[in-house]
Amino acid sequence: MTHNSKYNLSLFDYQRIKTREVAVGKVLLGESHPIRIQSMTTTDTTDTENSVKQAQRLVEVGCEIIRFTAPNKVHAAKLQDIKDGLMKQGIDVPLVADIHFTPSAAEVAANIVEKIRVNPGNYADKKKFESIDYTDDSYEKELVRIREKFTPLVLQCKANHVAMRIGTNHGSLSDRILSRYGDTPLGMVESALEFIQICEDNNYLDLVISMKASNPKVMIQAYRLLMSKMLERKHVYPLHLGVTEAGEGEDGRIKSAVGIGTLLEDGLGDTIRVSLTEEPEAEIPIAKILAGRYLNRKGDPIPTIKPPINPFEYNKRKTHQVKNIGDHSLPVVLADFSKKDTIRPATMYAVGYNYSIKLDKWIIGDASCDYLYLGKKSIDFNLPGTLSIIQDYSVWKDETTYPFFTKDEFVNSPKTHSVLNFVILKITDLTSSFLDTLRNDKSIVIILQSNNANQMAEMRAVFFKLINEEITTPVIIHGDYPQLNSEDLMLYSSTDIGGLYIDGFGDGIFITADKTSPKEKNDIAFGILQATRTRISKTDYISCPSCGRTLFDLQETTAKIRNKTSHLKGLKIGIMGCIVNGPGEMADADYGYVGTGIGKINLYKEKTVVKKNVPEDKAVEELVELIKEYGDWIDPKKVDV
Repeated sequence: MTHNSKYNLSLFDYQRIKTREVAVGKVLLGESHPIRIQSMTTTDTTDTENSVKQAQRLVEVGCEIIRFTAPNKVHAAKLQDIKDGLMKQGIDVPLVADIHFTPSAAEVAANIVEKIRVNPGNYADKKKFESIDYTDDSYEKELVRIREKFTPLVLQCKANHVAMRIGTNHGSLSDRILSRYGDTPLGMVESALEFIQICEDNNYLDLVISMKASNPKVMIQAYRLLMSKMLERKHVYPLHLGVTEAGEGEDGRIKSAVGIGTLLEDGLGDTIRVSLTEEPEAEIPIAKILAGRYLNRKGDPIPTIKPPINPFEYNKRKTHQVKNIGDHSLPVVLADFSKKDTIRPATMYAVGYNYSIKLDKWIIGDASCDYLYLGKKSIDFNLPGTLSIIQDYSVWKDETTYPFFTKDEFVNSPKTHSVLNFVILKITDLTSSFLDTLRNDKSIVIILQSNNANQMAEMRAVFFKLINEEITTPVIIHGDYPQLNSEDLMLYSSTDIGGLYIDGFGDGIFITADKTSPKEKNDIAFGILQATRTRISKTDYISCPSCGRTLFDLQETTAKIRNKTSHLKGLKIGIMGCIVNGPGEMADADYGYVGTGIGKINLYKEKTVVKKNVPEDKAVEELVELIKEYGDWIDPKKVDV
């Protein structure tokens, strides 16, 4: 690497980076100020009454900064009416104008709002998915053109004391950036740095930076790389964190927690927005839970271990295979039935197994767990061959099931399984003698546990240690959350476990929580693997959160598309409300459904539009036909669920 790999203050002790203080109206970002919560309205900005009402509802649930779309000068001017309407209600909340293609709209808004958001890929560049062969000289001329187009807004914001978010989105990188850097986190960072340099040259430093993507891996790598470069440059601006087009429901929450939470764990992030395809008020409680974990965060000391990985790219940790765990096998999911009073065939439905009496067979879903941990219990019925039993060593009898050991039990045991032995460990168990045991005994699979408030950091230290010691034992990450409710469990575990998977760590997931059902825990585990793209068990929907530009009912349309396509495991479908969030933002989707006018939809195969101006009432069926045409359709009747 030619750049510095340091992107935070510590990998082992929670320390939030103190960024430059930036005022967004009366709300201060960066420095030692709290992590701020924000959202974006879904109303048409020209509809003053409903825009004011929605903003009021957002403030009531804790939103501190509110963004409105301003696609043209008419919409931008209406921001004054919205501001006045809020002030009449006694609400003095900072407003942000969201600008994409229209510099003139930005210049109108900069006289009204407290912050302007510009996207470098849309504001001064073009995106036609063309590859351009630039020389250094021709590239420099493009930078001069961009400077001339962007500088008037910079000077206006400086004069008006208006903050600016330079928001680079993975899917809207310009043809110029793509031609030089490719579709990469580095391209995202360089795109932002070009605009940052123009601001700095004009001594305008009231900047907030974002690096959003719908893929949490790309998003995390981009933010890390940006922070690394800002630390090198000695100008460290506040970060706005978010996973764009996260989706809806559980999937959207898990994906957001993986992306945002992983960065917050490392001390990055000054303001966050959770982008859900739901009413914007639903985003605020999720954001507050994510940010709330870092108030007065104090953890136990963790030994400093030399990092053996590149944090800016994904490489899976090398492990050897034990049965179906490790090496190139998909990550496994363990389900905890140790505290259930009774276990019957019907109980198995919660973890993906449905016994059909009529067919006299088990029907196995795509999100079916791989191992059942029974503790000291046993079962008296036959299980499908894809499911194995784990029992505590104290009751384990023979090789039809697999034993679960503590470290001391394993070391002192006269008998172990010939193929697979689970050993639960914490960081303090990694003594030199036990490291030798791991090195020599190829039947062990580690169940890695941590009770540290800095759980992810402590587990990461264990993975660093194993890699540095050249130990290839597979590791199942155990998230133990005895007191958490369902929503907190989803967000906490997605952060703690998902963040490790982002860095290539983990060969399985084992979630235990006393206050949630086996089904909830199983769904979360598979959701984390889906969000980190390490085990795909369902269709992946990349759906934007809606805004005033949206040309159809996103929530209703997403539900219709999901109803028709949810059986297409592994397929990625982008659902975008307008052309701004169209072919670019769904950059890695297989198919796209994009609003292009009132009642009109464009359908995409990857980045290419193949059906234009399809009537909205026929568009979902046309999407299905398109998927069939390209050979990716499966008859739902042929899919076991």
